[in-house]
Amino acid sequence: MKKIAIIGAGGFGREVKMLIEQINKVDPQFEIVGFYDDKFFDAEINGLPYLGKVDDINRVRENLSIAISIADPHTKKSIVQLIKNNHIDFPNLIHPNVFIGTDEVVLGKGNIICAGVVITVNIKIEDFVILNLSCTVGHDTTVGSYSSFMPGVNISGEVVLQEGVYVGTGAKIINLLEIGQYTIIGAGAVVAKSLPSHCTAVGIPAKPIKFHN
Repeated sequence: MKKIAIIGAGGFGREVKMLIEQINKVDPQFEIVGFYDDKFFDAEINGLPYLGKVDDINRVRENLSIAISIADPHTKKSIVQLIKNNHIDFPNLIHPNVFIGTDEVVLGKGNIICAGVVITVNIKIEDFVILNLSCTVGHDTTVGSYSSFMPGVNISGEVVLQEGVYVGTGAKIINLLEIGQYTIIGAGAVVAKSLPSHCTAVGIPAKPIKFHN
């Protein structure tokens, strides 16, 4: 059994604990040792101890897997850049009922793929991507590192999502589009045209309402 800790003790972190437990029911792989969070916790979190701040991971002297349960792409990237410890690895966590096609699906590292997700064929998902409950990813799609998709997002085929895209609950992205890096798509939006980088887009059809760094 590999020891694993979760970064982020909020709601999604507790859901990731549940996800790991469900993985273990089918294929025992992990011993969950606790949570790291830059917010101090003086009590157990769903039965697990608080282990310290994120920077404390750099002082670990035994092999430890880490799951980053942080949805904000900028924060995820900064955490990854902070951890400089050869004892640490970042496994993919995939719920047992996820459907993943067998034809040319490539996954990077540190991805969290929750229950009910469907990933079809000829798809590349880079590193530290979150696909929350019941998302779908269609054929010939590329998902850039640090991107996060909230529950019920539908991505049609032949979509390119650059690094750090954040998509709110229930949004839909139709086929043959490109979404620029660190763009935010609001909950329930329908994206019918490609979107530039560093914008927030909302509505049906989705349109940029502001730009940010």
